Amino acid sequence: MRIAVTGGSGKLGRTVVRHLRDHGHQTINLDRAGDRGPGFVQIDLRDAGQVLDALTGIDEQAPEGFDAVVHLGAIPAPGLATNTATFQNNLIGTYNVFTAAIKAGITTIVTASSETVLGLPFDTPPPYIPVDEDYPARPESTYSLSKHLEEQLAIELTRWHPELKIIALRFSNVMDEEDYAQFPAFDADARARKWNLWGYIDGRDGAEAVRLALEHPATGFDRFIIAAADTVMSRDNTELVAEVFPDVEVRGDISGTGTLLSIERARAVLGFEPQHSWR
Repeated sequence: MRIAVTGGSGKLGRTVVRHLRDHGHQTINLDRAGDRGPGFVQIDLRDAGQVLDALTGIDEQAPEGFDAVVHLGAIPAPGLATNTATFQNNLIGTYNVFTAAIKAGITTIVTASSETVLGLPFDTPPPYIPVDEDYPARPESTYSLSKHLEEQLAIELTRWHPELKIIALRFSNVMDEEDYAQFPAFDADARARKWNLWGYIDGRDGAEAVRLALEHPATGFDRFIIAAADTVMSRDNTELVAEVFPDVEVRGDISGTGTLLSIERARAVLGFEPQHSWR
């Protein structure tokens, strides 16, 4: 496919672009910064005209437009910019990308949502553990609110356009291989990483989830938690949960070091199976 990847210069975006190219897809990175040359187009996603212009065809690089969009471009976490800047950048950028794609006749969109919509940093404990996609979103920051509203936007747009597919991937904390050297130190304090139930996602597995979502034969909206198959800890989950979330309902057997960010829906529907671990 010819795929436009917004935010392809970011931590996850670089891996996604490489992975899609390795699997035979043509990709163009649409971002504000990046390596100039073939495969990159500078763009401000807050400018609707630029986004529509890009998605309907880019001279020489993608003159016929695109078959799909992977939307990763955003301020990627709370605290990196003011709340107003984060909200405006992320929500307006996403609205521009989604609506321009529809106007360009693109019916396949994979977008980066976030684990934060689950209620991170869990200062208020989750309703149960492992967490999954079944309970209502509970944004606790302006960043998370922007991601929740992006999902709501996708729900309405796919209702208006029944031929449209938008899959939101609720990525956990993205890690590259070089980040793993810090992981053994996490065991010393169970609360240091409790904010996302000790979860993470290897960027390579995140990229695989994007490809699987692109290729998934569906229409409408869907959302999936995308996390590694294990936690960042060496300590047993039962010990961690008893110490940090003693009053939270535990569903099923959580013994061992398996993820507490449930990826069962992604496994069942997308065929997602993480291949990489810090261990």
